[in-house]
Amino acid sequence: MNNTLNIALPKGRLGEGVYDIFESLGYGCEGIKDKNNRKLIFENEELQIKYFWVKPTDVSVYVEHGAADIGVVGRDILLEYEPDIYELFDMGMGKCRMCVAAKNDFYDDRGRTLRVATKFPNIARTYYASKSREIEIIKLNGSIELAPILNLSDVIVDIVETGKTLYENGLKPYEDIVDISARFIANKASYKFKNENIEAILEKLRELKK
Repeated sequence: MNNTLNIALPKGRLGEGVYDIFESLGYGCEGIKDKNNRKLIFENEELQIKYFWVKPTDVSVYVEHGAADIGVVGRDILLEYEPDIYELFDMGMGKCRMCVAAKNDFYDDRGRTLRVATKFPNIARTYYASKSREIEIIKLNGSIELAPILNLSDVIVDIVETGKTLYENGLKPYEDIVDISARFIANKASYKFKNENIEAILEKLRELKK
């Protein structure tokens, strides 16, 4: 059996921060930090570790289907797509929150359907179902803040870090839905068959957080 541990990292600042942690724990890989290197896969044969960079929303897909044994992904992705994986550890990185936001003068008229613009329709539906609120989902892929400004929606459901972008566009957060942070996840079969290797990393991560 191939004992190489395949690790999916999200492209961007979060993934780079995660790799720095893995490197500090003794799981480094030559060339991965070279900004001029366009490779997507990096392997350390001695350590039996293989890293690859993927789009953040795809990390859980690679892990769920076994192309990656482990990975790090935002909790927002796990809540939205509900992949069949093991969520093993809260990395405590990439902290933000999922919020309902709207224009400063927003008033929720419960006599009509609420129009909700979002990249996260599943999270939005679940949240409003818990409040027994009838909604219409408007799925967008970018510039969510524009939707209420241009009267496409009444509110938005989106990730908020500082809230600066909202305030600069005449919006504000009204309700927090859930706190978000990066999670260490594993493929279910890999966790069984490569348990010793995965647990070794997990134990080091736990020690680091203490």
